Amino acid sequence: MTYATEIVSAPVSIADRMAARIAVWKEQLEQRAQYRETVRELNALSDRELNDLGLGRSSIRFVARMAVYGN
Repeated sequence: MTYATEIVSAPVSIADRMAARIAVWKEQLEQRAQYRETVRELNALSDRELNDLGLGRSSIRFVARMAVYGN
């Protein structure tokens, strides 16, 4: 059986790092937009509809954060 005792990674260019960073920013912007949309939709519900879902107005942001970010 053979074991790798040394791991050599390929050098990453600055363009690759910038592209990766931009991809992360884009994902974060998309998540933020989804969070805002979720909050907006939940705020549009009446108190009765929120109550049917088992939610109060004070928990809308928490529920939206859990739905989008999972934490």
